[in-house]
Amino acid sequence: MRVTVEGVSYEVEVEMLDEDLGGRVTQSRRAAVPGGGGGPGGAGSPNSGAGGVSAPAVGGAPVAVRPDGKQVKSPIAGTVQSVAVKVGDTVAVNDTLLVLEAMKMESAVASPVAGTVKAVHAEAGRAVRMGDVLVEFE
Repeated sequence: MRVTVEGVSYEVEVEMLDEDLGGRVTQSRRAAVPGGGGGPGGAGSPNSGAGGVSAPAVGGAPVAVRPDGKQVKSPIAGTVQSVAVKVGDTVAVNDTLLVLEAMKMESAVASPVAGTVKAVHAEAGRAVRMGDVLVEFE
């Protein structure tokens, strides 16, 4: 996965753990970034502590969020920076729903489905945990 920190792109490997499944990996993703990334143990390497990053910086590819029925859950723990939708809005796949901040990095949460927003449980300035329901669709 590509992560941009202060204008520098890094290649990282991300493993999403599902606490309900005893911490087993539910999703793993890796991508090469031309000219990006630190060597072994360097900034952006899988062993540098960046493994907890589960979303690219704003402006990068949309965050991959596995829909749970008609709910979008937080892929990371962090603080809601902004909410781009409200009840009744119609969204397409990959439209930005909101922006989360974690470890001084902003991540856009994109819609995994097309539909109409039924409820928004996120509010700017509020902390969320990984797995908290953020948005529901009709």
